[in-house]
Amino acid sequence: MDGALLEILPSVILEGLLVGCVYAMIALGYTMVYGVLGLINFAHSEVFMIGAVTGVEVFRYLSPHVENPFLLLILATLIGGSVSGLTAIAIERLAYRPLRKRGYTNRLVPLITAIGISFFLQDLVRLVEGLWHSEFYMNYPSYAELEETHDLPLAMSIQVKSIIVIAVTILMLAGLWVLVKKTRLGKAIRAVAQDTSTASLMGIDPDRIIARTFFIGGFLGGVAGVMFGMMYTQVNPFCGFIPGIKAFTAAVLGGIGSIPGAMLGGIVLGQLETLGGFYLPFFTDGAIGTEYKDIFGFLILVLLLLCRPQGLLGKAQKDKV
Repeated sequence: MDGALLEILPSVILEGLLVGCVYAMIALGYTMVYGVLGLINFAHSEVFMIGAVTGVEVFRYLSPHVENPFLLLILATLIGGSVSGLTAIAIERLAYRPLRKRGYTNRLVPLITAIGISFFLQDLVRLVEGLWHSEFYMNYPSYAELEETHDLPLAMSIQVKSIIVIAVTILMLAGLWVLVKKTRLGKAIRAVAQDTSTASLMGIDPDRIIARTFFIGGFLGGVAGVMFGMMYTQVNPFCGFIPGIKAFTAAVLGGIGSIPGAMLGGIVLGQLETLGGFYLPFFTDGAIGTEYKDIFGFLILVLLLLCRPQGLLGKAQKDKV
């Protein structure tokens, strides 16, 4: 039995990498908003869900006219990301900005607002899909080109769609890093994150920069939603809750506010969850099943916060006086 478990270990690690990539893509959205406002946007999980649902609609309406599945996927990714980005801007403009303008300093106020927005978006999507298609559970179409399998060393195999998920995650991380570190918009984002008042004195419009930050974070979440739908085929108005919570855990694990930390946290959490879920029934002789896989990631998170509250790549924050 031990030999068999070791033999399939590379495949389990590969599966953990794919799960981690999805978490990392969502966690990047949390990190963008937190880095500028110090706000945990729990409505980001529903922004992710809207991207996944939009992707289904793009496939549904364009597939009769576009035969190439890769072109369809590109269109679904761009449109899904854009719709999610615009949704994130609307959330910031209608919910968070009024709170900021009124000078609320209590962190519970935006937190409760985010939870309310989450419930609203869930029911809104459920209402729209129910009236439009009379269904809540939507399936991504399956294409042979995306399901095609390629052999890898160590007796592993990988599907084309899995390669796409990994490639998109790397591109998103690299693109976000370049945007934040090398562009004028990135410099403005960092200035607003460091000191909003001083940035406004230097000619930067904080409201515009914050709105663009929300769009970028929402776009990343929408792309993650399309990748999630392509990987797991079925989405619904509530599919963002669990991935959103786990992505937030990944962001904290890696060091919330750190772009590489979000990536690292997602990969680590994906590996812990997959390895734990696969091997737990073997090591407990079936007494504990795969459904308890989540305890590994959250247990490691608790231990990490006790020993290193800033996360793996985060920096300790000092209070400004």
